[in-house]
Amino acid sequence: MESIEILGFIGALFVGVVLGLIGGGGSILTVPVMVYLFSLNPVVATAYSLFVVGTAALVGAIRNIPKKRVDFKTALIFATPAFISVYLTRRFIIPAVPNELFIINDFVVTKNIGIMIFFALVMLLASITMIRNKKPEPEIKTPISYNYPEIIIQAIMLGFVTGSIGAGGGFLIIPALVLLAKLPMKKAVATSLLIIAINSLVGFIGDVETLTIQWGFLLKFTALSVAGIFLGIWLNNFIDGKKLKKAFGWFVLLMGIYIIFKEFYG
Repeated sequence: MESIEILGFIGALFVGVVLGLIGGGGSILTVPVMVYLFSLNPVVATAYSLFVVGTAALVGAIRNIPKKRVDFKTALIFATPAFISVYLTRRFIIPAVPNELFIINDFVVTKNIGIMIFFALVMLLASITMIRNKKPEPEIKTPISYNYPEIIIQAIMLGFVTGSIGAGGGFLIIPALVLLAKLPMKKAVATSLLIIAINSLVGFIGDVETLTIQWGFLLKFTALSVAGIFLGIWLNNFIDGKKLKKAFGWFVLLMGIYIIFKEFYG
């Protein structure tokens, strides 16, 4: 095994450790690890990321179910339009995107570059939410209500983003659950994991129909990420994950800027 592949599998473990430590965000590193350390095509990398992210989120959701933090009705309402959008994006939209998008001063912006630039922009948005790291406001018990039109629109948009870049989009889902479904913060976080799991794994089904999946590699990467989650949860006994969140946000910000420069000038 080459040293860069070993670094890649360490990256897979790191993804899980971050998820275990700060409760989210780590999965956004899955695509860069697969593209830059394993030299995978971005379309394949985003597909594999859906499986990794979906499995990791499912583990998190299952851990929260006994604590009664997962609101299944809300998850179903939000996830249904979202997973349809994810599936359609992976099954039809991504394969239909032309290999050459446009040309800027003799520089050809390809499909792969376009995916990575879009991914980097989402990383920048995610990093801002981590850096701000607002403390949750005191939870006031209010009846859960649903703004159905806005939930459907948000869910379809989320599905497109998740399907395009292979990231869970928790930083988009959680505010939507709080604002549009009036869920308390802890329930919103736990419920978002179930939504991410459904979206990602259903989206991956669209890829199974169009791509050749290297199951050995994918399962090994996923197993390391899941092991990293439990390692991160254990490390929480010694490290304050909340304090790390802002620092990790800066790391994600720098990674997003690096990807943009690498795709245009690398």
